Amino acid sequence: MKPLAKAVPEGVQPAQPHSTLGVEIPQVTARAKVLGRAMYAGDIKVAGMLHGKVLRSPYPHARIVSIDTSAARALPGVKAVLTGDDAPAQLWGVHHKERAVLAKGVVRYCGEEVAAVAALTEEIARDALDLIQVEYEELPAILSIDESMDGEAPTVHPGRENNVGHEIRFERGDVDAAFASAHLVHEATYQTHSQYPGYMEPMATVAALDPDGRLVLWTSTQAVNLVRMQVAATLGLPVSRVRVIQATTGGGFGGKIVEDDNQLVAGLLALKTKRPVRLVNNRLEDFQACCASVPERITLRLGMDREGLIVAKEVRILAECGAYAGLAGDVMHVSAMRSDNMHRNGNVRSHATLYYTNNPPRGAFRGFGGTQMLFALNSHIHVMAGKLGLDPVEVHRRNVLPAGEVSVHGWQIGSNGLVECIEQATEAIGWAAKRSAPKAAGVKRRGVGMAAAMHVSGNRTIGNWDGSTVVVKINEDGRVNVISGECDMGQGASTMLSQIVAHELGLPLADVHVVPPDTDVAPVAVGTLASRVTMSGGNAAIVAGRKARDELFALAALRWEVEPSALSIGGGAVFVTDRPEQRATLAELARQAVWRHGGGGIQVSGTWDPKTVMHDDQLYGNIAPAYSYAAQAVEVEVDCETGRVTVLDSYVADDCGKALNPIAVHGQSNGAAAQAIGWALYEQLHYENGRLANGNFADYTLPTADALPELRGGLVESNDPNGPYGAKGASETAILPGAPAIANAVEDAVGVRITELPITPEKVLAALRARKEEEGAAHA
Repeated sequence: MKPLAKAVPEGVQPAQPHSTLGVEIPQVTARAKVLGRAMYAGDIKVAGMLHGKVLRSPYPHARIVSIDTSAARALPGVKAVLTGDDAPAQLWGVHHKERAVLAKGVVRYCGEEVAAVAALTEEIARDALDLIQVEYEELPAILSIDESMDGEAPTVHPGRENNVGHEIRFERGDVDAAFASAHLVHEATYQTHSQYPGYMEPMATVAALDPDGRLVLWTSTQAVNLVRMQVAATLGLPVSRVRVIQATTGGGFGGKIVEDDNQLVAGLLALKTKRPVRLVNNRLEDFQACCASVPERITLRLGMDREGLIVAKEVRILAECGAYAGLAGDVMHVSAMRSDNMHRNGNVRSHATLYYTNNPPRGAFRGFGGTQMLFALNSHIHVMAGKLGLDPVEVHRRNVLPAGEVSVHGWQIGSNGLVECIEQATEAIGWAAKRSAPKAAGVKRRGVGMAAAMHVSGNRTIGNWDGSTVVVKINEDGRVNVISGECDMGQGASTMLSQIVAHELGLPLADVHVVPPDTDVAPVAVGTLASRVTMSGGNAAIVAGRKARDELFALAALRWEVEPSALSIGGGAVFVTDRPEQRATLAELARQAVWRHGGGGIQVSGTWDPKTVMHDDQLYGNIAPAYSYAAQAVEVEVDCETGRVTVLDSYVADDCGKALNPIAVHGQSNGAAAQAIGWALYEQLHYENGRLANGNFADYTLPTADALPELRGGLVESNDPNGPYGAKGASETAILPGAPAIANAVEDAVGVRITELPITPEKVLAALRARKEEEGAAHA
């Protein structure tokens, strides 16, 4: 990792002796987690609490003929047994309101929620599930995109013509003329698969009614306000009658935004029983209920000139959302167009279609559609570079859209460190020497590969607001509370907000406390998604911190009869710049603010909303305040007898604008690289007639420590003009280049191109056999 001295990033004024900006520090939540003191939703206990369990469908598609709950209701200790008849008529979903809280009349995937139980203990609740008798009439199930596309196939949802959940079409420039002018045109189809988020903490909610009858939820989530809106709308409550508190969240990776039924079922059970209810998924239930990533089949056609410049691009995507659309259409949208903005090319055409099936719902996952398309695009560029006799590194360099330019879709690139990322990553693994070295002819052969990526830091697409509000409250002891609706799910949001407010007020980090998001007291926030929290939340924290500092200066100026401009702040005190002995602590000033005529505590609110532009009906607009970049280079070893691929070396270079906490960025890059390696080589959800066959960590093969190389990485600090002190998002971009870098390295090692993920030994051996047969036929 690039070493950083304890230097404050450029543009930070005034410098503070206690500032941790740019310094490697542990996360402020780390101690509580390591000592076991952090309270996850599953840890919360409320007096009189019941335990909830959910009965799930064993069929991917079936009519519910009847449900007999009498035996379950009669079991001692059971306080409620609910079915679809007991649930609200209101359906829920992100864009399409199509899901029932508990299935009514029909189930559309294996694992769908059919009934829910609340009992005195979890054991009694489980026993009650076994006593519920459900008679199903199994119906034909659509289990693939090809089946869904069949014109004679039944519809998963009545009225959804041709099983289409969403469709995108756009064209810029003169694509046909550009292809006609190209020196080289290449077309190929790539297949990507679903990946389970694999967070340590399964979904969990504790729901209760407060003394006023309001519904309170403690839950594992990335977006407290989105949960509140969904729960209120679905359960038929005014939004002010729902309170959502984020418990410590043990990882999210997109899977805990707002696509899970857990909070709705827990809330419904609490409303029906008038008792607190704890509903925690076990691991199998979480595999069944959590939205894995969207599988896509991508046909990509690129045209290049003799120098490797992309002159035309055409994309056709067939994506699968499973039984319910959720956020899958938004994910497909990203696949269809985000990567266009990496390059200078002005001629692009895209057609993407999302299909329903009777598989479990698919949705948000780290990288949010970028992983799928960048696997195809980086693989394609590598192949075309070879056909042109060019180094892929050089082809990437030549096509980068630099800072100061506007992309084909109207994105304004304020900072871009992609070229530096490519250089840093490839130099770190010795790209030039290893590419030019003669290839070994033995059983185990090595190769190198690289790939490049871009992502957003914010996204003005949910609605015409992508901002954040942060409240800073200075307590009478001089310590500070920071109140925000942005969620920390382990990526370091609370640490970032603490660092910024501590810096602006000249305080040690320990004197700043970030209050967990609580919709009763926190400002409305979009939540932790689209790598937006550092950008929007960080800028709002700067605004709030400076407002609080101005109030302190106003109080001190009155005390000493000086102008506020004559004052400085640091070391927990405000002082006259030219007479530092004339000082007052923040505690003294906070008390002064309260105990005076017309007084009151110091509590300020800072809001920041980027000057971005929602895309129009032609999908044109500048949707994010900043765009982040990454490149990854890997070295692999391929065993030609077993087909096994081993990643020997990996280096991710991450353009994060400015690293406010370098060790946190490095941790995010490491985690992203591990997830990318897992997706590329190991992880795969196996279904048998629509039923998940490996819904546990024993059978779902996550990459373990012995399967990973030393995860190396470095930072590129491009200093974004819109970012807080130049920072951009650093949680998602690093996952994007991993899979194509590995695929490119496999081809470099053994000369076969794998276009369908994961890259299993079976696929490698099949490709090697096919190549050998082709070579034999050519020599015959």
